[in-house]
Amino acid sequence: MELYALFSAVLLIVSVHLCQSQFNGFFRSLFGAEENSIGENEDVLEEYDFVVIGAGSGGSVVANRLTENPSWSVLLLEAGKDEIFLTDVPLSAPILSITGYNWGYKSQKLTTACLGLVDQRCHLPRGKGLGGTSIINFMLYTRGNRRDFDMWEAMGNKGWGYKDVLYYFLKSENCTLCRDIDESYHAKSGDLHVENAGFESPLVKLFIEAGQQLGYRNNDPNGEYGLGFSRVQATMKGGRRCSAAKAFLRPVAHRSNLHISKESRATKILIDPRSKRAFGVEFRRNKKNFRVKVRKEVILSAGTINSAQLLMLSGVGPKEHLESKGIAVLSDLPVGFNLQDHMAMSAVPFLVNESITVSDLTVQNPVDIYNFLARGKGPYTIPGGAEALAFVKTKLAKDRNDDYPDIELVLGAGGLNGDVFGGFRALLGIPQSTFTKVYQPLISRPSFSIVPVLLRPKSRGRVYLKDNNSFHWPLIDPNYFSEEDDLETMVEGVKMAVSIAQSAPFKRYDTSLSELPFPKCEHLALNSDEYWRCSLRQLCATLGHHVGTCKMGPKSDPTAVVDDQLRVHGIQNLRVVDGSIMPNVIAGHTNAVIFMIGEKASDMIKESWAGE
Repeated sequence: MELYALFSAVLLIVSVHLCQSQFNGFFRSLFGAEENSIGENEDVLEEYDFVVIGAGSGGSVVANRLTENPSWSVLLLEAGKDEIFLTDVPLSAPILSITGYNWGYKSQKLTTACLGLVDQRCHLPRGKGLGGTSIINFMLYTRGNRRDFDMWEAMGNKGWGYKDVLYYFLKSENCTLCRDIDESYHAKSGDLHVENAGFESPLVKLFIEAGQQLGYRNNDPNGEYGLGFSRVQATMKGGRRCSAAKAFLRPVAHRSNLHISKESRATKILIDPRSKRAFGVEFRRNKKNFRVKVRKEVILSAGTINSAQLLMLSGVGPKEHLESKGIAVLSDLPVGFNLQDHMAMSAVPFLVNESITVSDLTVQNPVDIYNFLARGKGPYTIPGGAEALAFVKTKLAKDRNDDYPDIELVLGAGGLNGDVFGGFRALLGIPQSTFTKVYQPLISRPSFSIVPVLLRPKSRGRVYLKDNNSFHWPLIDPNYFSEEDDLETMVEGVKMAVSIAQSAPFKRYDTSLSELPFPKCEHLALNSDEYWRCSLRQLCATLGHHVGTCKMGPKSDPTAVVDDQLRVHGIQNLRVVDGSIMPNVIAGHTNAVIFMIGEKASDMIKESWAGE
């Protein structure tokens, strides 16, 4: 928490430049006081029409939309607590991984990836708090490619084609302050605010110019064309994070038919073994166990890892696995399989000869902090440090002439050698020994990053139960790079990043690749394909886009857990509404898609219970 402490100390100095009312309001929000707090109901009723488990991007939308009907009562259970000021600061996103807002999951030891990370385990950040992962993510707003959703529909999921889901993307969105957008693909009246950062380094222009020289458009990543280079769009309002809780819960927290119970961990979904109907939920709060009944439905929105875990604990999952843990099987379904994620290589710094980049040290000044607090401008508004992005095709992509990318490139305002206080390397799991060897000698050098992201991985992982104790973490095997094609595509992505950083637009800053090799790869020629294969297996890390463990598909699909109405196969009155239902991970950042899933699910639920 060194960065947080230093940030807070400087704020005290800057406060003399702020009016007393501004500072008082800020100081209360810093420690989670009333401006940033959503009230909760101390007395939970015995029965509700709906119980929503998880206040992430899917659950927050559902809780909002269902309570639009004043005759329906909704209980929203969230294992975490409310946000504080630190979660509002876009640039602070990496450091949130070492706070209580992250579940702190780590993978099993792998033999194919994360070999150079702490304990050879991949860090798997998942949000814990009102807003879910939307309070710790990098806020990038991309919807994926239209082909993603058309493929979902082709798999037997009626109503999930791009032409159908676009309506729900637009329903949520308020892009009033967005620049350079394809207006016909955006909306300005939704609850979820989307905007560009209130700061732009010279790197952004160079990045877009480099893309144009390669033949790519300077496009809107959420517009008509999927391939291209662009500035980032992010879920922010006035330069601050716009989480799911801010967008969908805070405006309706006053509704008498919405009860929010924070720090309440669901432990079991109650299912009648004869009728196979979900009739309630067990949860624990303040060291006490509670049981609440449901008249209509249980909505499971706990996220890709936790939803799979809770279903299995409740008797819904692979028969052999559940029986081995002493759990009675109510519906034999492939819960936990099909785990997918985007891997990203964030460990490569590109050095420049001028101070045009952002680091822990460069933002520790009163001007930048004042601009953020008073104006919502400056480098603190850069979402997780990401300034621009590109969706591109490598030479390995099939259908070379279509508009479907296999790699994303994210331009970062700084490099890992600027992570003096350790927030970003803690997120990735970079050991101190690697930092000391590879990055510490470069601390004084300004740098930026171009991060390749594997958009369409072939590798599939799985979430298991450790045992039948709901408070024990599940076992997670993401199986990264088990398919060689994934590794080879990432090698091409890294090479594209290097070529862009060394292209003509960047030459004015004498951009260069560090000559300090990564551990365990020193014996290989720097910048060779063999070197990058080794480096990727050592240091490539998750982008936090875990999906797929409760796959959507028709009953005839033996790999499916929920149908196209998101109802769990074989169980009545139980739906899953989060990223776990995605059949395939989309070619983009997943948060916008989960908001869309929440919107579409809400309409489906309303239709199911119309007139009741």
